[in-house]
This record gives sequence, structure tokens and C-alpha cells, in this order.
Amino acid sequence: MSRAHHVSETPATAWLRKQGVSFVEHVYDYVEHGGTAVSSQALGAPEHKVVKTLVMQDEGGKPLVVLMHGDRKVSTKALARQAQRRRIEPCVPEVAQRHTGYQVGGTSPFALRKSMPIFVERTVLEVDRIFINGGRRGFLVQIEPSVLTTVLGALPVDCALEA
Repeated sequence: MSRAHHVSETPATAWLRKQGVSFVEHVYDYVEHGGTAVSSQALGAPEHKVVKTLVMQDEGGKPLVVLMHGDRKVSTKALARQAQRRRIEPCVPEVAQRHTGYQVGGTSPFALRKSMPIFVERTVLEVDRIFINGGRRGFLVQIEPSVLTTVLGALPVDCALEA
């Protein structure tokens, strides 16, 4: 179960509050390379409702973010086609950290260091409530998925693959 104690404010939670977005904080014991399987189990939530924040780059090294179900992979080919890029690949952790200002494993799409395009797998928007990183390892916030498009400005895409 998630512990009920409050996490100190992160840039992500400060941004959500400033935008008037209501969210519920969930803290769990972070496991290195555990991914969404660990967080979903700790929270007792389906992995499909846990959304991972993936930092990628195009053929010119320009960063972008993809928000994907925890139990799915990103088709970089499908994403590149829809984002009108020639190629998209994951960023190495050090580069991702420089772009976002967040430590890998604690990357939130909210309050990124650099402005960059954000894409969301369209089916994420069909889930009733999602869990997404709150800006620190072992810390997720539960929000309405519509926040991703209406407040964050994420562009819906169809790029999910079975994990």
C-alpha cells in the first residue's frame, strides 16, 4: 500500500496547484529499474492506469515527451510518422535529465526545464483516473487524464504496442 505521508512540493506539484488541477499524492518505495510494475503493485492499481513519462529525441536531437500506459511500449515508427519526424529514439538518461530537470525514474511531464512537444497515447485519455509521476522517484499523482490535453497541451497520438 502507499504510505499516507505528504511529499514536499516538487516543481510538478507546484505547477499543478498553480493551474488549479486537483490531484491525490501517492508515495511508494522506489525500486531502481522497477518501472511501472513496481509502482502499480505498490498502489494496488492496474499498470494500464500508471502512465510513464518517456523522454525521446528526433533525428535532429530535439527532445519530446511521450506519455504511455505502463503496460505498453511506444512504437517509435508510428510516433515519428504522427509527429512528422523522420526518426524518434529514446534519450540517454543524462540527456533526458538535462532536458527535463528531473532525475530519471522521477520524470514528470509537468514543469519541464525546457519547453518541448508532449504527446500522449490516445487510449490514456479513456482511462477514468491516471497515476503519473509527481516529480520525484517513488511519488505519483492521481489526476483526471483530460488534464494532459486541456491543461498540459499534450497532443494525442496512436503509438501503443503490447509490452
